[in-house]
Amino acid sequence: MKLNGLRWWVIALIALATIINYIDRQALSVLWPDIVEDLFPDESALERKQIYANISIVFVFAYAFGQAIFGKIFDWVGTRIGFVLSIGVWSLATVAHAFAQGLLTFSIFRAILGIAEAGNWPGATKGNAEWFPIKERALAQGIFNSGAAIGGIVAIPLIAFMTVYFSWKMVFVVVGAVGLLWLIPWLILVKAPPGSHPWITEEEKEYILTGQRSESESAADTTEEEYCPSTGELLSRKQSWGVIIASAAIDPIWWLFVFWIPIYLNEVYAMDVKSIGIYGWVPYVGAMFGAWFGGLLAQNRLKAGWSTDKTRKFIITLGCLIMLPALLAMANPGAPVVAVLIMAVILFGFQTAIGNVQTLPSDLLGKKAVGTLAGFSGMAAKLGAVGLTSLVPILTADGNYTPAFVIGASLAIIAMAAVWFLIPKVEPLKKIE
Repeated sequence: MKLNGLRWWVIALIALATIINYIDRQALSVLWPDIVEDLFPDESALERKQIYANISIVFVFAYAFGQAIFGKIFDWVGTRIGFVLSIGVWSLATVAHAFAQGLLTFSIFRAILGIAEAGNWPGATKGNAEWFPIKERALAQGIFNSGAAIGGIVAIPLIAFMTVYFSWKMVFVVVGAVGLLWLIPWLILVKAPPGSHPWITEEEKEYILTGQRSESESAADTTEEEYCPSTGELLSRKQSWGVIIASAAIDPIWWLFVFWIPIYLNEVYAMDVKSIGIYGWVPYVGAMFGAWFGGLLAQNRLKAGWSTDKTRKFIITLGCLIMLPALLAMANPGAPVVAVLIMAVILFGFQTAIGNVQTLPSDLLGKKAVGTLAGFSGMAAKLGAVGLTSLVPILTADGNYTPAFVIGASLAIIAMAAVWFLIPKVEPLKKIE
C-alpha cells in the first residue's frame, strides 16, 4: 500500500499530539478556581495565587529539563518510539491529577507531566527535519505550532463545559485518556523514517530526501556529510547560543499567557470558570493564525528566491515587532473583550516568530544533532519562563499586570538581537578545522 502525501499525515498527527498536549496542561489553570475552593478554602487570594505559581514553576522546571532529556532520547530511539514514551507518560500523569490532595501531590504530578510533555517539541522538530525538505519546514513547523493554539482554543471552553457535568477530578481523567488513544494511529502510520517507510511513494521519498540539503551545500559537495557535532562542540558555537538565547527570551511571553490568562480574567474581571470559558479562548485564535501566517510567509519567501538567512530573520523580526506595541497596550486594555483581542495580537506575533526560531536547529545542523540543540534551546526557553512565572505573583500583588507585560516587551527585543548578532548567517554549519 502506498499513501500519497504521507509527510502531511505525519505532521497532522504531531499537530494533534500538540493539541492534546495543550488541553492537558491548560486543564489546571482553567479548573483552578474550582480546585482552590475544594483544596485550599482557607487561604487568601494572594496565597492561592502563590500556590498556583509554585505548582506552575515546578511544571516549567521539569519541562525545561525534560526538553534536554527528550532531545537526547529522540536522537537515540527515533521519532516513533520517542513520541510513544512522551505522550504515554504525560497522559498517565494527567489522569493522576485526579488523585492530587494538595501542593505536594499536585507538584509531583505536574513534574511528571512537565518532563513527558517536553518531548513533544524536540520530537516535532526532529520529525520535521526527517519528513520535510528545507523549503517546507517553516510551514510544517507552523502547522504543529498551530496545534498549541488550537489546543488553547479548544481547551478553555471545553474544560469549562465539562465542569457542568463532571467534577474537576473527572475532567483530568477524561482528557488524559485522549492522549492514550492517540498512540493507536501513531504506531500504525509512522512505521519508519521516509527513507525506508513501506507506504511512501518513490516520488515523495525523492522529493523529501533531495530537498533536505540547501542549494549551496549541494553545489559545494553532494557527498559531504552533515555536520553533527558533539554536545561540547555544539555549545562552543555562537550560532547555537543565538538559538538558545532567542528561545530563552521569546518563550516566556507565551507562557505568561498560557499560565495566567484564566487567572488574569478571574482576578482583574472577577470571572468564574464558565465566564473564563467564554472569553479565555480568544487569544489562541490569534496564535493559530500567527502559526499559519509565519509558516506560509516563510514558504512564500523561500519560493520567491529569498535565502534561508533573510527569510528567517525577517519573519522573526516581524513577529517581535507585532508583539511590542500590543504588550505595552495591555497596561490599560479597558473592557475584557478589548483585553483578549490585544492578547490575540500578541500571540499572533509570537507564533509568527516562534515557528522560524524553532526551525533554526534544523537549518544549522545535521539530523543527528537537531534534537540535541532543539532540546537545549527548549530547556533554556522554559528556564526563562520559570523566571517570569516566579515574578508574576510579586509583580501583580496589587492586581496590576503592567510590569509583567513591560518585561515581555523587553524580552521580544532581546530575542531579535540574539538572532541578528549571534547568527551572522542562517546556513548549515561546517566543522571547525
